[in-house]
Amino acid sequence: MNKREMLKIGALAAMLPWQARAANAPARGGPGLLTVAGAIAHGNRGALNPVSDQLMLKHGAKFDKAWQFDAAMLSRLPALTIAPTLEYDSQPHRLSGPLLSTVAEAAGVTAGAAAMLGLRALDGYTIALSLADARAYRMIVAHTLDGMPLSIGGLGPLWAVIDADRVTPFKDKPLKERFGLCPWGLYFIDVTA
Repeated sequence: MNKREMLKIGALAAMLPWQARAANAPARGGPGLLTVAGAIAHGNRGALNPVSDQLMLKHGAKFDKAWQFDAAMLSRLPALTIAPTLEYDSQPHRLSGPLLSTVAEAAGVTAGAAAMLGLRALDGYTIALSLADARAYRMIVAHTLDGMPLSIGGLGPLWAVIDADRVTPFKDKPLKERFGLCPWGLYFIDVTA
């Protein structure tokens, strides 16, 4: 056996533990963007980790299992595009992403459950919204703005947002008051039954 073959075998052997972990975490391969915990049927990751989950720990999250989405998982869910006028420049913008209700159901929230969703942003801003209201408002988990990915430091990487120009009761409010239920920088959803 030559050195090249030994290096190939060594590299393959080093990958095996990672492949085993990936097999235990369905369809997740990239860094987690959104964690859904609480009253969910199943998880693809374990309990809150006091070392690697620092922001969740600082924001008081507690869970023994969760469903974590990476960008690829979210992009595989059916997307909806909305075009609300944003308060930042008073212009309509195209936002795209899956419905929040679809994300919740993919994470194991029972479709008929009277669930409450605690939506938490990177800055700690949190709102509570029923799954029924999320459906009625057709709230999306936007990952693009005008065709470009949302980024950290801006409104992303994810933004729970509604088409406030068209959805009652928001469409009749002044522009600056339409997005109170829409945390940008969304990273965690705590589900209660």
